[in-house]
Parts: sequence; C-alpha cells; structure tokens
Amino acid sequence: MEDGDGGEGLRHHAIRLPLAAMEGSGSEITSNGGPSVSLRQKASSLMASSAAAYRSKPASFWALLALSGGAMLTAFPAASLLSRLYYNGGGQSKWILSWSAVAGWPIPALLLLPCYLFTDASPTWPPSPWLCFWYALLGLLSAADNLMYAWAYAYLPASTASLVAASSLAFSAVFGRLIVGKKNRIGLSTLNAIVVITAGVVIIALDSGSDRYPGITGRQYALGFALDVAGSALHGLIFALSELVFDKYLSNGSGDGAAATRFHMVLEQQAAVSLSAFAFTSAGLAATDGFAAMRREAAGFSAAGGGKAGYAMVMGWSAATFQLGVLGATGVVYLGSTVLAGVLNAVRVPLTSVAAVVWFHDPMSGFKILSLVITVWGFGSYMVGHSSAKKTSGGSSQ
Repeated sequence: MEDGDGGEGLRHHAIRLPLAAMEGSGSEITSNGGPSVSLRQKASSLMASSAAAYRSKPASFWALLALSGGAMLTAFPAASLLSRLYYNGGGQSKWILSWSAVAGWPIPALLLLPCYLFTDASPTWPPSPWLCFWYALLGLLSAADNLMYAWAYAYLPASTASLVAASSLAFSAVFGRLIVGKKNRIGLSTLNAIVVITAGVVIIALDSGSDRYPGITGRQYALGFALDVAGSALHGLIFALSELVFDKYLSNGSGDGAAATRFHMVLEQQAAVSLSAFAFTSAGLAATDGFAAMRREAAGFSAAGGGKAGYAMVMGWSAATFQLGVLGATGVVYLGSTVLAGVLNAVRVPLTSVAAVVWFHDPMSGFKILSLVITVWGFGSYMVGHSSAKKTSGGSSQ
C-alpha cells in the first residue's frame, strides 16, 4: 500500500506527521551541563520538518485527510449524543438504534456519483469473490459493533460510555500490529499508553455507583460497561481489517492519478460495508418486530420537539452523523493507518464527555475527572510513541 511516487498519486499509506519533529526532543547536555539546543532552534526545526512533511504529499492528500479527520472528530461525538438523546426521549429498542446507525448507507454511494462523473475514477467492478467476502464480514462485524454500543448507551451516561470507549485506542494498536504488521508498531511509550488508558477504564468501573441513572440496576450498568469495552475491541478490529483490505485488494497500479481518483475506493468500500451491515441489522430488526416498534416509539417520543417529527429528526441525524463519522474513519485508515485512526477515535472522547456534561448534565465526579485526565495523558503518550517509532525506522513513510 505504500506510495513511492513522491506526491503525484494517492495510494493507501501511513503518513509521517509533523509531530515527528518533536521526537526525542529531550535536550542533549553539553560538557558544562547546559542544553545544547536552544528553544528557538527546536522551534525552527519543527517548522522546517512540518514544511517538509507538507511538501512531501500533494495538497489534495492533506485536504482529504483534514476532511476525514474532521468528520471523525465532529460526526462521531454528535452520533454518541444523539444515541443518548434517543433513550432520553423514550426510545427503548437497541435494534432500532443500531439500525439508524447504518440506515445512512446511501450517503457514500451518492458521494460516489461526482467521482465517476467528473474525474477519471472508474468503479471497482465487478468485485472479486474475496472482496465480496470481506465486505460481508466487515458489514457483519459493524452490525455487531453498533448493537453493542446501543446496549452500552442504554445503561451508561454518554460521558461515561465515551470514556470507556477510549479503550479502542489500545485495541487499534494491538490489532493493527497483529493483522497489518510493522506499519502499526508498538513501542514502550505505546505500551505505557495502553496501561494508562486501561487504568482510566478501571477507575470508571470502580466509580460505577456515582453516575448510574435512576432505574438502572447494577447488573445493567455492568452489562453496558462490558459491552462498551467489547464494542471498542471490535472497533479496533474493524479498523485493522479495513486497512488489510485496502492493502491486499484495493491498492492498484503504479500510484499515478489525482487524489479523487484514488479516494473513490474509500467511498466504494464504505458503501458496500454499510449496505452489508444494513442488511444484517434489518434482518435482526424484522425478527424482533422492530419496525412496528418504531411507530409506537414515535407516537410517544418526547425529545427534539416530541412526536413523530422529533423522532424522525433524531433518527435521521443519527443515520447521517454516524455514517459520516465512519466514512471519515475509513478515509483516515486509507490515507494513514489503523493507529492514526485509533488516535483520532480516542481524541473525540474528551469532546464527547464535555458535551454530554453540558447538554445532558451528566454527573462529573472526581473519579470521572481523574479518568478523563489520565486518558488524555495516555493519548499523548501514544502519540509520542508513534512518532518515536517513525524516527527509529529512519523516517520512511510507513
């Protein structure tokens, strides 16, 4: 999946972020005990490295990466808050909430039309039997992942659920390394981040009594907690398998062509995987009489203005935001790597937690604040470890 063309084409490849300029920035000590590099020199080195990293890729690469990362950091928190709003408004079905997450599958399909009409992109058609298998498998895993998160948000406050979901960073690192290989390295700083983030999750578990909603039993809270962790693990696995599919089946040719010509493969994969997940979830919804339950829930819905209009608004925005978030994550995996997607997926945690406290007035105990602080610390440690690994590898584009 590496691109050796130096910037003309857009292939799936991990990127060397400007953060690498700060790797190992501990000052060397001179014979008189003072630092050998001034702060100004370090800043100059950082700016030079950033400029070099920017010039090493075409502008279209950075634009698409910014759009993909921005979609993750805005759409995913919005989807999480809407999940909680669904339950607060009187929704009860985990299958319905899971279904809304994949009901937006036509969005990437519609975005494909401009690519086919106004660029040199051509459909990857017909897909190979193995590619169809991977699309179906990723769709099944996505459907299961959505259902786990639906159960988690039924029993946990949105801020707590998002903090527990930070464990997806550790799972992304492990699965990325095991499935994709050396492009997702695990160093000592990364192991430290995994331990720290796990400690944050444990703190939340020990403080479970302080933020439990009225009417939620201890057993339900524990179930939501366990399914949140399981869903985070599945999230990391999906990232890694998506990168593997891009690597083995969708990295074509010599790497020539414009950015949009290559990025259409992201839209194709996301449309196919979401359609597969939609089919699996629709079957489960039909088996549990979920379509009839939608009408009953809509009649008594109390959020977003209430009634059928409010219900339709929450369901519609849930479908759109979740689909855009997943599309952004797939784009980051394609342009970067599983580890970069894991980092950005984890960065959204404090955004969601703070928004949930403001919007839903979620309880924010001292233990939860401590968990948030050490989780952010773990993100920083992971970023440093990822950056250092790139430096040790000789600065090659992984």
